[in-house]
Amino acid sequence: MSDGLVPGGARRPSAAPPPAAPSHAPSWRDLPGSPDVDVVVPVRDAAASLDATIGSIRAQDHAGGLRILLGVGPSRDGTEEVVAALVTGSPDVRAIANPTGRTPSALNAAIRAGSAPVVVRVDAHSRLPHDYVQRAVETMRRTGAVNVGGVQRPEPTTGFERAVAAATTSVLGTGGAAHRTGTAPGPVDTVYLGVFDRAAIEAVGLFDESLVRNQDYELNIRLRAAGGTVWFDPELSVGYTPRSTWGSLARQYREYGWWKSVVARRHPSSLRARQVVPPLGVVGVIGGLALGARWRPALVVPAAYVAAVAVSVRRSESPLATAGVLAVIHASWTAGLLSGWVGHRDPGPRLRPPGR
Repeated sequence: MSDGLVPGGARRPSAAPPPAAPSHAPSWRDLPGSPDVDVVVPVRDAAASLDATIGSIRAQDHAGGLRILLGVGPSRDGTEEVVAALVTGSPDVRAIANPTGRTPSALNAAIRAGSAPVVVRVDAHSRLPHDYVQRAVETMRRTGAVNVGGVQRPEPTTGFERAVAAATTSVLGTGGAAHRTGTAPGPVDTVYLGVFDRAAIEAVGLFDESLVRNQDYELNIRLRAAGGTVWFDPELSVGYTPRSTWGSLARQYREYGWWKSVVARRHPSSLRARQVVPPLGVVGVIGGLALGARWRPALVVPAAYVAAVAVSVRRSESPLATAGVLAVIHASWTAGLLSGWVGHRDPGPRLRPPGR
């Protein structure tokens, strides 16, 4: 397609630029004091939460300069009016139009509108602790990492959200992903949100705008392939509100699974055991139930799944609801992943780190 668009209207990601010529200018890591940071926020249908998110960003203890760049997509809940009020008379906040409404497009537009050496990604429904930015910068300096992140901390307000929180912070719900259940600092595959070295993400081409979901994981694949370190710091945490209905939870995890199939096709070595176990389990349960009437030993697989879920939810506030959430997560992820593998057409060209 010569117009540079991918199906669905997203802009095709440009190829990663060649490595820059060696520079003798000192890195921000080598300079005294705290670096300036750009906080980039993709914003769409976030009228109810955006004020609190911006408030948590403005409350940061970070000693360097801090600018908030909002990538604003078309919304149905009055978000644009909230953004206009935030920007008016506020030199620290700037709005950048994101006509596609897609998260990676919003992030890239906001990143390109800034210039600070450190880029902090924040979602419009999340809340930062006051020391988040400063600690992340200190961790980047100490470890040499090009991306640092911490724990994705659920802040539920309803019974259903508490069940989602219990499920997604269990090993059975997330496969032990560091940003959900991790307690030890160190290099990881990916982190929640992320605090990035600008030079590193610009060198690999920023976020892939053809990916509606899983674009953060895919960017971290390229950062690591280019020689960078992605670092998990359990002392960093970001609060967020879990999905509040069965339907929205199922859609979320079906999309996660579908877009994971896209990334796995492009980067086969990125697929992890924790991402394959749910499909194997769901297929095993369905197959076991289908064969069990004629061959009793086949029922061992469904029985083992039920036992594993029962053990996982035994300490939750509402074990039955949490068990249902786990089943929806597993089934929806599996449906998305398998449908993506079977019927998927890649929405755009992949980005590669320089030299690959």
